[in-house]
Amino acid sequence: MNVYDFDGTIYPTDCTIGFGFWCMWRHPTLWFTFFPKTILSFLLHKMGKIPNYLLQRRMFSFLTKVNDFDKQIELYWDKNEKKIASWYLSQKRPDDLILSASPECIIAPIAKRLGVKYIASEFDRETGVFVNNLMYAKEKAKYIIDHGFPRIENFYSDSLADTPLALCAEKAHLVTNKASTVIDWPNLDDKTMEKVKEKVDTGWNIHLKDD
Repeated sequence: MNVYDFDGTIYPTDCTIGFGFWCMWRHPTLWFTFFPKTILSFLLHKMGKIPNYLLQRRMFSFLTKVNDFDKQIELYWDKNEKKIASWYLSQKRPDDLILSASPECIIAPIAKRLGVKYIASEFDRETGVFVNNLMYAKEKAKYIIDHGFPRIENFYSDSLADTPLALCAEKAHLVTNKASTVIDWPNLDDKTMEKVKEKVDTGWNIHLKDD
């Protein structure tokens, strides 16, 4: 089994942010009811005032305000499915697993189109809360271990925050340059590992600088 992160890994951008803007252009009231609060949350998160899960919950909150969600998500993927990385499509297998922190309701339609399995953050669009833990960083590794998944042959991610899951795989790959370049997972020295652990624990994301 090969496991893939989604945003920045096999898809060049963050699909939740992309879909958020998609919905704001089609439901202009979101520019006033959702967008300002989200910008404020990003700033508070950057300053370390709110944890990552709360930022994500606030960012996902637009999903509670889109009354034609089922229509819009299919239209969104109709337009953006072509952005899936070509290197991934050339090696895609039926037993692939997409493991993403993005909302399940956004990931499920594209995973079904690709014909692969998926696990993503379960977000209740009626109540605006997470049903289970945010599928981020060490939570990914915990989920895989707790649910007894078969061995991971290859793991792909754009973020060093996914190091806990990378360590569970026989081979790990880092994806850079907006989902276009695949390299071996770096050997992290002790100092870098401490930074990774710190970022994972506080919910910040870590990316290698793209060339």
